[in-house]
Amino acid sequence: MDSLDNPIRPYAWGSHTAIPALLGTAPTGTPQAELWMGAHPGAPSRLDRGAGTVTLTETITADPRAELGPKAVEAFGPRLPFLLKLLAADAPLSLQVHPSRSQAQTGFADEERRGVPRDAPHRNYKDANHKPELLCALTPFEGLCGFRPATEAAALLEGLGIDDLKPYVLTLRDRAAADASPSSSSRGHPLREVLTALLGTDRAALAPTVDRAAEAAARLGGPYAPYAGIARHHPGDPGVLAALLLHHVTLRPGEALYLGAGVPHAYLSGLGVEIMANSDNVLRCGLTPKHVDVPELLRVVRFEPTEPALLRPEPGPDGEEVYPAPIDEFRLSRYRLGTGGTAAGDGGGRATLPAGGPQILLCTDGTVTLRSREAELTLACGRSAYVPASETVTATGPGTLFRATVAL
Repeated sequence: MDSLDNPIRPYAWGSHTAIPALLGTAPTGTPQAELWMGAHPGAPSRLDRGAGTVTLTETITADPRAELGPKAVEAFGPRLPFLLKLLAADAPLSLQVHPSRSQAQTGFADEERRGVPRDAPHRNYKDANHKPELLCALTPFEGLCGFRPATEAAALLEGLGIDDLKPYVLTLRDRAAADASPSSSSRGHPLREVLTALLGTDRAALAPTVDRAAEAAARLGGPYAPYAGIARHHPGDPGVLAALLLHHVTLRPGEALYLGAGVPHAYLSGLGVEIMANSDNVLRCGLTPKHVDVPELLRVVRFEPTEPALLRPEPGPDGEEVYPAPIDEFRLSRYRLGTGGTAAGDGGGRATLPAGGPQILLCTDGTVTLRSREAELTLACGRSAYVPASETVTATGPGTLFRATVAL
């Protein structure tokens, strides 16, 4: 097993203090939005096995079957199929969706055929993979996830009392029967019509309506308060109105949210552990200065009311608490070792982590000591380790340990 040196991504929406506080380091004065643990080509973790520092990507490439295990290589190829993160949001992320695997394959092949540079700002598909993800809250965490029923969205828009929003209210209300349609791609769906209209209107022309809606949301408070907060960060952005079509979600520490293909979402604030399939494919709907490809977005979005897929951990063997997700590329679980949480195998302080697939282990509270046949490693809060497929590891607390692996 290897101690990981992990890169931090300084995105503008990130907290200046949350990740440093977890790591026990001093703030840098710049945003520290995400800490990446994995073998993503854009920012891989680094390790040292005695011959100098190398990336986890290089380590896996040198012997993928030994590092990942035969089953993982056969299922996903010679690469780590997941990326683990600490995510610290102090401002709203872009409103976005992720494609299905088939959509990603089609979109990637098309942009390759047309010669769109992979680093072009208007490129949609950086790879041919899907990007399902799961976020587990470490602090109270707010986000937007999935469309509201059309009638509920209509009532929320109408409650703002803005005349310019009445056409959207009427579209949602008069044609709400389309919510019951089994087809998520029907061009007659009211949610599709309203989102298309919002994103298709000239931004400058729509900005006064957005600003009036923001003022009303701030005045009304209550269920409107989150959207007033979004508007303060993104004045005049059509995504503020699009956000009103979505459920607002608050996670308590230990609760998680699963996001599948086509579900519009945005994280707003809080610190969490996030795991996802190893992909960069994002289609944005708003709350961003970046490229928004409206036609491609409308092809990918699932236009149907979707209740947020909130998850609570389910008990597993030896004290493991598993966050169930319908995906093979990743499996996220938690051990609370001697912290008053779920009892592990010897009464709360020790657990055995089985071999068979690659693992990344992250300590988020206290300290956790990892032992294998040949090595011992102690993780302080915020530190992580990579465990190759052949290694069986025992973990002792007191501390909280998140375990990321494949679901094979």
